[in-house]
Amino acid sequence: MVNKVILIGNLGKDPEFRTTQSGMSMAKFSLATSEKRKNANGELQETTEWHRLVCWGRLGEVARDYLRKGSRIYAEGRIHYDSYENKEGQKVYTTEIMVNNFQMLSSRGEGGGGGGGGYQRNQEGSPASSGASSGGGSGSGGNTGFDDDDLPF
Repeated sequence: MVNKVILIGNLGKDPEFRTTQSGMSMAKFSLATSEKRKNANGELQETTEWHRLVCWGRLGEVARDYLRKGSRIYAEGRIHYDSYENKEGQKVYTTEIMVNNFQMLSSRGEGGGGGGGGYQRNQEGSPASSGASSGGGSGSGGNTGFDDDDLPF
């Protein structure tokens, strides 16, 4: 079975960072993805979807240190569904993307994020660095295989 999500989008706000009681680092942030298409009248319309992303361990620390509101990233992870009971006793359902790899696509003046640099967790769950180049300059940064013209926003 496969549970894999790939997203390219922009952060809606700076990551929220926490450390659990057991000492594990965690960063949460929202990511916007956009799609443009023509409606029945031939007018171009843009639809934006918001996703809640969670990074654990060293990946969360990297998100805290390098990602900012507006940063463009490529993220890979898995969908995680959960539920909890709110103060009013109602069951609330949540959907989050548990990130195991992300690549910073913004150049250094865009959205505050550093260009290039990719980070992922290895299969045992501990963090591993992957191509952590600082990749300044303009364009997509790093060796992502994407050009700015390929991105949907």
